[in-house]
Amino acid sequence: KIDIIIFLIMNFKIPENIKTILITGGAGFIGGWLVRRLLQETKITIINIDKYSYASDLEGINNLLMKNAINKERYFFFQTDLNNSEKISEILFAKRPDYIMHLAAESHVDRSLENPLNFIENNIIGTFNLLEATRLFFNSISKKEQDLFLFHHISTDEVYGSLGEKGSFNEASNYDPRSPYSATKAASDHLVFAWHHSYGIPIKLTNCSNNYGPYQFPEKLIPLTILKCLKKEPIPIYGNGLQIRDWLHVEDHVDALFKVIKNGKTGQKYCIGGHGEKTNLEVVKTICSRFDELSPQNLPHSSLITMVEDRPGHDTRYAIDPNLIQKELFWKPRYDFNKGIYQTISWYLNNEKWIEKMIEQSGYSG
Repeated sequence: KIDIIIFLIMNFKIPENIKTILITGGAGFIGGWLVRRLLQETKITIINIDKYSYASDLEGINNLLMKNAINKERYFFFQTDLNNSEKISEILFAKRPDYIMHLAAESHVDRSLENPLNFIENNIIGTFNLLEATRLFFNSISKKEQDLFLFHHISTDEVYGSLGEKGSFNEASNYDPRSPYSATKAASDHLVFAWHHSYGIPIKLTNCSNNYGPYQFPEKLIPLTILKCLKKEPIPIYGNGLQIRDWLHVEDHVDALFKVIKNGKTGQKYCIGGHGEKTNLEVVKTICSRFDELSPQNLPHSSLITMVEDRPGHDTRYAIDPNLIQKELFWKPRYDFNKGIYQTISWYLNNEKWIEKMIEQSGYSG
């Protein structure tokens, strides 16, 4: 009975007065999931801005557009870099969104160590350009439109740095980023709050833990491990593999974003975590065990595990306390890690052509 009550409370409908949502990074992993869910579950007009980089993909979105002609009429894609400030302003004034969801970002820590300037340009300057365009647009619309308008910034738990053995990040945690990636995301968080307090832009901000699920580019730990198991290649793990992450299924993340859209308080930050703390080694061994069941070989897939030199500034542990969003917005994750990882592995096994396409178009070596 309790589960039924919670299910009824956890409806993810978007308020009817929101007619147009602008999403940055809608060809990315989380952004793509968000766009697809909006196409399937709402009648909202969707403006998707994405510069379309190595990890971008529109296949899932395009499949939905082909199935439903109505979707084509309410979906607009602009291949535009956020550093093109004139074009961003042009899109805002032309499409007049009620709600902006800013997901566009460079997000891979390893790449930020190799090329930090790219992260500064995209995560900091790109966010600044979007905020400035938003400020000009916001000041041009009516009071009624301003009362509805909102800028929702989607960020990461990595801005808070590294935890010890105990404790969790929450909305009051201090910022302590340790990599160029997390530092640039922290900067973008601060910019969003600054534009809220200085210029009156209505904002919401969410910090999520590590996402996983179908359609994730295979440079991240879970899809990379799946790829290595498929190809019977060594599976690299940094250091001793005991770094802990709080894993959140991407569909649970989108559910949480919908709840924040619907009932989240303006000016409020919400931390979104999946109650899925696992060491990197545990995650990899779980995937290997699943492959042993699905595709047995002479040696267990765990024999592919190869410890490599740890990366600089590697955070020891992340964990999020999602108490606020659970109590205030009645959100809770639907996937536990075992259910989510099995679903994810099955998707990649059934979509090997998608993996091959992404590797080919990106030039990623694995």
